[in-house]
Amino acid sequence: MLITFIRTIFLYIIVLIVMRLMGKREIGQLQPFELVVSILIADLASIPMADSGIPITNGIIPILGLLVMHLLISLINIKSMKARELLCGKPSILIYRGRIDEKMLKKERFTLNELQERLRGNNIVNIGDVEYAILETSGQLTVIPKPNKRNTIPQDFNIMPEYEGITYDLVIDGKVMYENLKKVGKDYNWLKKQVKEFNIKPEEALIVTIDGNNNIFCQEKEKKN
Repeated sequence: MLITFIRTIFLYIIVLIVMRLMGKREIGQLQPFELVVSILIADLASIPMADSGIPITNGIIPILGLLVMHLLISLINIKSMKARELLCGKPSILIYRGRIDEKMLKKERFTLNELQERLRGNNIVNIGDVEYAILETSGQLTVIPKPNKRNTIPQDFNIMPEYEGITYDLVIDGKVMYENLKKVGKDYNWLKKQVKEFNIKPEEALIVTIDGNNNIFCQEKEKKN
């Protein structure tokens, strides 16, 4: 029992490292070859987990082999457009200039109900509001509404918004993020002065952030009884 537990923990760590090395894509954004690798890794890891009689290397070596294949195919994808089209396919336009392409729907085995469901997922309730709907190689549906149905932006009114920049976390759950402090050109003493206005110390904060306009957000951690 203990051996099985230890093998499971070890294989979990190996799979976690391998998946981390594969990149940051979400499952719904995986390319076909990435999804295949993920499924195979799960299958290979489960065999030595369940049977302690199988050498653990029988799971680790194939998993590492799949990682090498994944990295190799990813490199080929970056270098060759033809290989990218062969392995990942090309985006398909399901709605072109407001008209549904029936041939493309049949080719992609997409029903009208599925199309409407995906459109609702993109906050489009009326299919007549769509100018283009593109089925990406990852399976995601990109929707471009008609010009008169798009959300307005400041450019439509010739307005230039102020620069906002990016918000940095300075404290997370009482831990000071010194690297982020350095990025914004501040130090611990400055941070201490800022949170003092909230009558706390940096280590007592749940979160402290600073945005591009130097606005500080601070919330104190709940005190334990």
